Parts: sequence; structure tokens; C-alpha cells
Amino acid sequence: MKKAFVLAYLICLSIPFFGQSLLTPETLWSLGRVTGIGISKDGKSAVYAVALPDVAENKIARKYYAIPVTGGTATETAGPESLVADKNTSPDGRYRLSHKPVQLEKITGKDRYADLPESNGYVYTSLDYRHWDTWRDGTYDHVFVSPLTNGQAGEAKDLMPGEPFDCPQKPFGGDEDYIWSPDSKKVIYVTKKKAGTAYTVSTNTDLYEYDIEKGTTRNLTEDNPGYDVSPAFSSDGTLAWLQMKRDGYESDKQDLVVLNRGAKVNLTAHRDEIHVESFIWGSDNQHLYFTAPVDGTIQLFEVRNTGLTKMLPPVRQITKGDFDINAIVGQAGKQLIVSRADMGNPPELFTVDIAGGAMKQLTSVNSARLAGISPISTKRIWVNTTDHKKMLTWVIYPPDFDPARKYPTLLYCQGGPQSALTQFYSFRWNFQLIASQGYIVVAPNRRGMPGHGTEWNEQVSKDWGGQVIRDYLSAIDHVAGEPYVDKNRLGCIGASFGGFSVFALAAVHNKRFKSFISHDGVFDFRSMYGTTDEMFFENWEKGGAYWEKDNKVAQRSFSQSPSNFVEKWDTPIYIIQGGKDYRVPIGQGLQAFQAAQLRGIKSKLLYLPEENHWVLSGQNALLWHREFFGWLEETLK
Repeated sequence: MKKAFVLAYLICLSIPFFGQSLLTPETLWSLGRVTGIGISKDGKSAVYAVALPDVAENKIARKYYAIPVTGGTATETAGPESLVADKNTSPDGRYRLSHKPVQLEKITGKDRYADLPESNGYVYTSLDYRHWDTWRDGTYDHVFVSPLTNGQAGEAKDLMPGEPFDCPQKPFGGDEDYIWSPDSKKVIYVTKKKAGTAYTVSTNTDLYEYDIEKGTTRNLTEDNPGYDVSPAFSSDGTLAWLQMKRDGYESDKQDLVVLNRGAKVNLTAHRDEIHVESFIWGSDNQHLYFTAPVDGTIQLFEVRNTGLTKMLPPVRQITKGDFDINAIVGQAGKQLIVSRADMGNPPELFTVDIAGGAMKQLTSVNSARLAGISPISTKRIWVNTTDHKKMLTWVIYPPDFDPARKYPTLLYCQGGPQSALTQFYSFRWNFQLIASQGYIVVAPNRRGMPGHGTEWNEQVSKDWGGQVIRDYLSAIDHVAGEPYVDKNRLGCIGASFGGFSVFALAAVHNKRFKSFISHDGVFDFRSMYGTTDEMFFENWEKGGAYWEKDNKVAQRSFSQSPSNFVEKWDTPIYIIQGGKDYRVPIGQGLQAFQAAQLRGIKSKLLYLPEENHWVLSGQNALLWHREFFGWLEETLK
């Protein structure tokens, strides 16, 4: 029976889609990128933005639309301001919040010495001298409140005067890092009140409450040493936020916490497998809706705020399926508006029936562009690991898949390291695009991924070269046993921690692979520790510094550096490096390329001087894709 089912499945995959074309990098970069903004003030429309790439101009434009929550035709708007309540204006309409940089330190030569206006030097006395893709220039973002008179803002007051701390948080925070209380009397803002070297070794962000009338500030989360982020009030004034408990650990279990009459209640602590990514309050002020990874997808959940009782809050999974719920846009009556995507479809807005989970597509921004594109198929399989666990692995098949043929196959290594590998839709590591070029993709949920329990997620830390590497080999060996996989044409690809994984596997793959591609991968642990920007990450993941000779955990970690095993490299490798990547700095890619060249290994370097840890400009993205597929074509013939 099982064999018959598998055969039927493979036959279905092999049915050709006549008249359709394959996804190309150019088509991928013509797609609109949908982001939900919110629900209109009258509750009748979902408001969203569409980012439209212009590759010729190397820019991305943005347009705004509103669509009835019951479905229908979208209407373009000048902007969301007239439709969606402005979160930065106080509910009573008397004040407005904003943020802007404030100069607090003299870092540049021209600031330090008035007679050197053309100096372009920087002077630092501590770490945090650069972050993500930007060098510190002595300014810090602060939150300001301005009185409003007839819609016009008066003199702005700094809520953080003289403090060398940032709100919004760098590098990715925005105006979601500060909010009004429903009574307009308080402002809650997120910041990490640490500076310099202390800033780089800690994740201890806190929620601060500023009293408009008194002009005083108090720390609401002083008792928690880890992350406190994403504050949101219910309409009746109950505060909720996301929290991690351990300082220095950016991938700790993230829970949903509420402040009930002065008492903090963790609503998801009792569910080990749940790592909350985003949430909103329900309109009844009792339920909260959140997203969390589960079994290789991101799904929508509901939890009830049980107040001060000791009863474990009931958690209910609302949606199920091979897709990701990327964000919750808002609630409209008995349904939620969400952003949904999968490996073959970019994000669009959907409605979700809260009671039953039924979904209906609301927007179709890319339907016309994708109508002529051959679809891919994805399948979840379970692989036995070397330590006798079951590992979920996604397998992505080319369009018109024919099980009688043999296909080149790529092992995809996810970044993070503790980043969920779900049904995501990427504009760079796009599985539909890769499969459309004739490759099978194997994407394992290896050790170090949320959605499979805390133990599974944490097993990668302090052991980058251990079980996680064996997990990769288990996944590719399992799939390579299928008759439609060409074992003579296996490749291995990945970025960030995935790029490290490529470097590590290059030394231990035992001639399984014929080609490697590593983008912004960690190559040398010592120089990484000495040049990266966020030291809390390195301290946690390595267990300490390389000079701590008596620290056995740290010494084991540093012994696993790929640079220690270059003599075992024997396979062509393409190395890609961003010039403004300060998370995995430029020396990592250059060292790896130099080692490969000096070892006489066929190798290639793509250097992107203006890109950071990602590739954000359209023309560089197309360059990336053309080089990526050109290398695979050349080395997996």
C-alpha cells in the first residue's frame, strides 16, 4: 500500500504543465513584495504596502492599497495615514511620538577638531564601534514627544536626554519600539541601557515607562536579564510583550508575557516547543494571537490571558498546512488578516476564520506574473540521525519532475544558527528558483532550529562542528538513496551559519559533493571573535574567548573552526562576501578564498563591496543569481 502511494505521488509530480515557463531571477525580481499595514479605522478594509523593484534604476518603490476584508478590488491610496490609526499620535490626540538621532559623542575627526573639517577618521575608546553595516558616529536615536495643536507639532521633548542608548533598537528596530498607553498618559519604549563594550556582550533590552505628566521614567522589566521587546497594549490597558530570559543568548526560547495588575504572567512558558515570533491582542482583550514555528512551518496560535490564576493558559493552534504565517495584520470581527507564503508563492494577505482556521486569499498582487510559471512540489520526510532522532527534512522537486530521470541535488544549509527552516519565500535563497533550474533541494531541520523543542534548538550552541554537521550528512545520504538522485552531481550551499556549514562540510564530506557555495560564512573562529560586532553571540555560541585556556567548552568550540581543516579541502568552492557585513566581516570570506587558492583548489570569489549580510540591491541580486547558477552549471556537469 505504501509503495503504491509513493508511486502515485511521484507520477503526479511528473505530470507536465504545458505552456508554462520556469521561474527566472529576472521574474523573481519583478514580483511585488506584500506587507500588511493594518485594519482600517472602520474595520472594513485591510491596508497593505507593495514594494516594487526597479532593477534598471536599482531601487525599490512602494505603493499602498486597501482591500475589503470580505474580498474584492483593491484601491490604491496615497498612504496608510488616512485609513489606519496613527500609532504615534496619542489616543487623545494631544501628543505625537517620533524618533531622531542625537549627537552625544565626538567620534569623527572633524567633530573632535574644528580645524580638520576634511578629516574622515574615527576615534573609539570601547567596542560597539560598528554594528551590522554602520560605523558609530557619536549619534544615538532617541524618542521624542511633541504637543499637537490643530494637528501641528510643537517643540519636541527628548524622553532620553543625554543617554548614550538607542531607541529604536539597532540595527532593525523601528517605531514599533515605542507605543502609547490607551489612556495617553504613558509611553512604553524599548532600549538596552548599556553602552560601549557592555552593549556588545549583552542582550538585556528592557521596557521603560515614561509618565507624560510627571516626566519620570521607570524600568518595567528590571527583573529579567534577557530580551524584552515588542510591547503592545490591549484596548483596556493590559500590557503584553515578548521575552527571553537569559542574557547574552539571542536565540533563547521567546515567550509571550502579560502584566496583569502589576503581576507578570508568562502565557507560553509551559509549552516547551513554542517560540513566539509575533503577536497581537484580540478585540475582546482576553485572547492574544501569535505566530510560532512548528514542524518546519510557521503557524497561527491563540492563547487566553487567564489573569492572576495559576491555571495554565490554554494554547490552541488555529492553522495547519505546508505554509508560513509571516505576520498578523489585524482582526476584523471573527477573522484575522494575515500574511501567508510558502516555498512556491510569495507573501499575500489571507483571511483566517478564528474558530476553525479556514483561510481565504485576499490579495493577488503576483497572480498574473506567476500564472505562467511552472509550480514546484515540496515534500516533508523524516530522516534518522546518527544519535537516533527523527529529523524533519524538506525536499523540493523541480517542475515537471520525472522519477525516471536522475537530477543533480543540492544540500541547503540554513543560517542562524538557530533560525527556523520553514516554508519561507526568499528573494535570494529561493527554492522555487533553484528547483526551476533542474535541481532537487534537500533542506534539513537540523539541530539548532526552533519548532522542535528547546533541547533540539540548543544542541547547536558551543558545538558547531558536532551533531549539526552529522545531521546534514544524514539528510543528504538519505535522499541520495533515491533512484532519481544523481550521486555524481551533489552540491552543498548556504549562507551565514549555513556558509560556515559549507566550509565545515568541505573537510568531512568524504567526496560526497562535487561543488560548494558559501555566502558570508564563518571560516576562522579566532578572527571572527576578534572582529564581529555582537560579542554576546560569540560568547554564547563558543562558550567563551579563545584565550581562556582552562575553559574546556571554549577550547573545544575554537578547535572546530573550519580554518583548522583546510588541508582536507578537495572540492571546487565559490565564496561570496559582502563588504559591509560586520556580523561576519570581510576577512572571513577573503581568508577562505585565499586558503582555497593557495591549496590549488578550483575556487572563485564574488565580492559585493556595498552589500551587508544580505544582498539588497536588484542588480547585485541578479549578479548573485547569475554567478550562483553559472557556478553550479560549471561544476555539476
